[in-house]
Amino acid sequence: MAFAQHEKEEKEIEQAIATLFKGMKDKNQSLLVNAFHEDAIMQTVAESPEGTELGSNTVEEFINRIAVTPAETTLDEQIQSYHIRVDGNMASAWTPYRFYVNDKFSHCGVNSFQMIRIDEQWKIAHIIDTRRKDNCN
Repeated sequence: MAFAQHEKEEKEIEQAIATLFKGMKDKNQSLLVNAFHEDAIMQTVAESPEGTELGSNTVEEFINRIAVTPAETTLDEQIQSYHIRVDGNMASAWTPYRFYVNDKFSHCGVNSFQMIRIDEQWKIAHIIDTRRKDNCN
């Protein structure tokens, strides 16, 4: 029974993350808003000539950026695999990805999601990602 419950939770978490990227691809603000906890944090680890930097933006800024993306522009983040750990109402998901703009490869990296279950729904509490143009295998 415990294994079946764990498997069910992992599928729910995968679906919550997939819904985020469907919302991004479809430019559906409702799906995007629903994917996040109201206090969620978004960050990116970036490499520059000066070294490693941490960039942050709000969920609202992210959603607004998606909303103003031209209709003819397709943003497609393709998750390569899910590595999920669950403890009660908290979970962590490690998701390598490849990102495409209008079917053209843009970059790859890894997302690290911290998830929280509230009212029987998994929400993103924190996402931090890496981005690079090579070493994508």
